[in-house]
Amino acid sequence: PGYTGPYPGQPNYGAPPAAPAAAPPALKRLDPDSIPSPQASDMPPVQKTRHRIDPDAIPSPIQVIEDDKANKGSEPFTTGVRGQAPPLVTTKFQVKDQGNASPRYIRCTAYSIPCNSDMAKQSQVPLAAVIKPLAPLPPDETPPYLVDHGESGPIRCNRCKAYMCPYMQFIEGGRRFQCGFCSCVTEVPPHYFQHLDHTGKRVDCYDRPELSMGSYEFTATVDYCKNNKIPQPPAFIFLIDVSYNAVKNGMVGIICQELKTLLDYLPRENPDMESNIRVGFVTYNKVLHFYNVKASLAQPQMMVVSDVADMFVPLLDGFLVNVSESRVVIESLLDQIPEMFADTRETESVFGPVIQAGLEALKAADCAGKLFVFHSSLPIAEAPGKLKNREDKKLVGTDKEKSLFQPQVSFYNTLAKECVAQGCCVDLFLFPNQYVDVATLGVVPTSTGGSIYKYTYFQASSDQERFLNDLRRDVQKQVGFDALMRVRTSTGIRATDFFGSFYMSNTTDVELAGLDCDKTVTVEFRHDDKLSEETGALMQCAVLYTSCSGQRRLRIHNMAVNCCSQLADLYRNCETDTIINFFAKYAYRSVLGSPIKNVRDSLVNQCAQILACYRKNCASPSSAGQCFCHILQLRTFSYFFIIFSCLFFCLLPVYLNCMLKSDVLQPGADVSLDDRAYLRQLVSTLDVSESHVFFYPRLLPLQKLDVMSMSLPVAVRNSEERLSRGGVYLLENGLNIFLWVGVNAQQELLQNIFGTPAFGQIDPNMTSLPALDNPFSKRLREIIESFRAQRSRYMKLMVVKPEDKLELIFKHFLVEDKSNNGGASYVDFLCHMHKEIRQLLS
Repeated sequence: PGYTGPYPGQPNYGAPPAAPAAAPPALKRLDPDSIPSPQASDMPPVQKTRHRIDPDAIPSPIQVIEDDKANKGSEPFTTGVRGQAPPLVTTKFQVKDQGNASPRYIRCTAYSIPCNSDMAKQSQVPLAAVIKPLAPLPPDETPPYLVDHGESGPIRCNRCKAYMCPYMQFIEGGRRFQCGFCSCVTEVPPHYFQHLDHTGKRVDCYDRPELSMGSYEFTATVDYCKNNKIPQPPAFIFLIDVSYNAVKNGMVGIICQELKTLLDYLPRENPDMESNIRVGFVTYNKVLHFYNVKASLAQPQMMVVSDVADMFVPLLDGFLVNVSESRVVIESLLDQIPEMFADTRETESVFGPVIQAGLEALKAADCAGKLFVFHSSLPIAEAPGKLKNREDKKLVGTDKEKSLFQPQVSFYNTLAKECVAQGCCVDLFLFPNQYVDVATLGVVPTSTGGSIYKYTYFQASSDQERFLNDLRRDVQKQVGFDALMRVRTSTGIRATDFFGSFYMSNTTDVELAGLDCDKTVTVEFRHDDKLSEETGALMQCAVLYTSCSGQRRLRIHNMAVNCCSQLADLYRNCETDTIINFFAKYAYRSVLGSPIKNVRDSLVNQCAQILACYRKNCASPSSAGQCFCHILQLRTFSYFFIIFSCLFFCLLPVYLNCMLKSDVLQPGADVSLDDRAYLRQLVSTLDVSESHVFFYPRLLPLQKLDVMSMSLPVAVRNSEERLSRGGVYLLENGLNIFLWVGVNAQQELLQNIFGTPAFGQIDPNMTSLPALDNPFSKRLREIIESFRAQRSRYMKLMVVKPEDKLELIFKHFLVEDKSNNGGASYVDFLCHMHKEIRQLLS
């Protein structure tokens, strides 16, 4: 966000930075009656006056974050209170499940939703939930309990099929229960009967997770299995590009060397037991090479398929094997692959047949699984899924720009559908030196619940650490296969739209060939009837999946929120970070069908309408405490500027401005089409904590680090004005970590971090800090590793010195400042938003 040039993982990184673009000419203000409103970069410049707006007087994200830590970070967050908003994602807290799903699993845009659609439309606040079904939990929190009801399976409502949960009301002495979602009364099976106490609760309520907790799992019966067959354990297939570029940059050798040890760490449910996952290996360029690694063989055997137009698997027995049984043969193969292709001159490769090969292998084995595809170039070889170079920057900024985000052929959409039907998830590791059409190659990964990793201009010396850490985490993380997700709601609202990496063959079921612990599905809700303040609103997310051990399971997450008839109650219980997460996913998907200018305008307009509605219906200059706002007089205007200080409105403009400055929505001349497509697909699966730091990076002043405390120094706002030439700052955005060193940094600080007191002796090319024997060095390295552990992608460390080429990149992540491509500063955008609000209210 904010940076329009290349950075590690993007093309042209390392090239001399382009000269700053000239500021665009100011555009005339649009007719206030027309929608949408002008985009931020098109705003007329603020007239110079004698007085300057004090940046310290406008809402500070850091202040809100620190206040939330102080107010909510010390006590556990209990989920038993309906409609209670959780701490911010930037606050470290413990969760105690007492009937609602943990915010680690579900975060809502609002925890008090309007009672009717008219009120929801008036407010313009999106009603949505960001759901992370398999989210990892910290060590001090208990994972969901596994409930086994035997052959009869889970207890469900007869009508809406909602699963037993704390919202079911038992009646008639416990012989029946009334569904909290549809009010249908269902008989309690004899084996599940239990008496009620004097409050109407079952006496075994707290002994059963499904009656007392917000999240839990059921063991699924054979009725929940595909074709009523117990599933086979899943398989992992590694498909390695061995064309010239992939061999030359060292990628092939690195992968083969790493897999020899990584295969010992395949995911398993019990750490003391061996993984049930089988593995297979394929190499490819213009043709495909399958390998027989059966344990009884003295050496691996290669079988070549050159007819890629009609892909098939030339062997069944010996292709998918148990690692421990075939260890010797597998290691022999991984040693031989780099040698076999060391002198290759084949520059062309296929891609579509590669995925077809993995899919056919899983079909033959009658199991689900994951394909790990390591690919390096545009697939121009004659084969199904062949692509052409369509990179045309002349289309950027035109109505035809949206075509660049769409796949250029329909082949991959059809292939993705076939993969989902089989439970074949695809993870794609890209190592491009030029355009590879990520928008098209990414169709199968993003439709099957997979991931895309991108290492542009891959060099072993500088990028190996990042790639290997990503690969290790990707192989080892917990994942479910052949998953089906449905979100049920109580009467009055319904799920209407879904965002993420998945496939939908109907309007209700989210299908995921693979669902890992990092993936989110964002769901938007709309009214279809009136809601009651007394009963509130309910949602239940049910995910049916096959575990790594081959067991069919149902994971259930429940959430109850309040309903309100007053707009003030809605606004009081909104969560800005989740709303921005939703806006980003909605906007990033919208660029597939609308010009980017229209998408930007729509965002600005909706934000202005939200704030105008609040200002009109809730805010009162004379009652700041009641209306959660205070008044700030800006001397550049002749009128008062209302600044909203509740958690929701305080930060909405600054975060929205950060989103508008992202490379997808405001591209610069140096941002490749592949990078924009990659970021668009990446954001679609981010959870709220990752989207927060992606749009508003964390910036820590290390000169204030106390090595005797486990606390971090208070972050500073993302502006160059906040940087001291005598300090050292750490910035993380979820993809990279920058270490900015001021030219006048204290010698002792430099000695503790770099092992040298001289600024000029600091190596700007280092990607890891030296392991020095001093408390400061140890603490700083601990902080960096803890940051990396919090993110789904390994963040590469880059040292930035003033006047170096990396400083231009670093400054583009200072998102409160004006960017070179015309992105507005926070102050200017806030003034612009106020003008838009005044027009709506006039």
